[in-house]
Amino acid sequence: MKTIQHLIAVILLSLISFGGAAWAQSGTIVDLQYVKAAQQRGAIIWDVRASNQYLEGHIPGAINFGDIGTVLRDPNREDFIDLAEINAIFNKAGLDIYKEIVVYGSRGNPYSYFGLFTIHYFGGKQAKVFHDGIDGWADAGLPIEKTSSTLGSINIKLAPQENLVVSNEQMRKLYNNQSVQVVDARTFNEFKGNDVRAIRGGHIPGAISIPYEQNWKDPATGLKLAKKEVKTNAGMSLKTKDELNALYAKLDPNKETVVYCQSGVRAAETATVLQNLGYKNVKIYDSSWLGWASHLASPVADETYLNVGMLNARIAAMQNKINELETALKGNKN
Repeated sequence: MKTIQHLIAVILLSLISFGGAAWAQSGTIVDLQYVKAAQQRGAIIWDVRASNQYLEGHIPGAINFGDIGTVLRDPNREDFIDLAEINAIFNKAGLDIYKEIVVYGSRGNPYSYFGLFTIHYFGGKQAKVFHDGIDGWADAGLPIEKTSSTLGSINIKLAPQENLVVSNEQMRKLYNNQSVQVVDARTFNEFKGNDVRAIRGGHIPGAISIPYEQNWKDPATGLKLAKKEVKTNAGMSLKTKDELNALYAKLDPNKETVVYCQSGVRAAETATVLQNLGYKNVKIYDSSWLGWASHLASPVADETYLNVGMLNARIAAMQNKINELETALKGNKN
């Protein structure tokens, strides 16, 4: 009997020691122990960072074909490139979405979650995301590899799952539906129209502003790093389950939930967190703010407009400064 009680106590303590990570194990957000076990059983480990970052150090055996945001998305539309192109990239890299996959980048980086969403969107069912990424791996003192790892080419066919996303047309019908809750995962300045990143600034009427950084233990970590107020990105670790439930307390887990941001990347992180909290029906507004703002008939709260003249003036001023610096550098060389 004492042996059984001791075993139960050990299990409970281990769950407590994982803090917010243990609750996520039943979902798609996984911790270091899961990644180590997945690596041992031969799961595909996908590093979604830029190739130069990957070669500076990555989880042993992880594959990489460049920055996911650059390789798989059109730079103008900020949407997926053609399906055939993505299919060819995955097949060449050996990224079999129908197998177990662990996606990671840097700690808290929403592109890791966008990688997870990409696999699910194209038909995968066994993908997980490692929130702490390469930073969590390195912090644990685990081996780092600096040479490329490759898998043999494959021949699979991707099948988009349109039920996971909301289109522009659908969003225009859903946004004022009382049975649907809309979450804006952008910064508060974007939400209020003070930071304009499309033709118009503002937000979808009725949307609830919860910036995706609020999922982190310290949402201000990015700013603190830029100001050199902290030395690591440890503050980007995920909050505990209780803290996240408190963050989203205004939402109803049983309602249909649509999450959007600028183009769907930050929304992917928030959507995954909500799914792991038990929200029943979570979708991503695929075109997000770029799609909504560009359709001028779509209503906007706190509406502002992009001042093209002011933007051109700023670009011209920057170019003049660049020219002055180049002239000064040439003068120094002479």
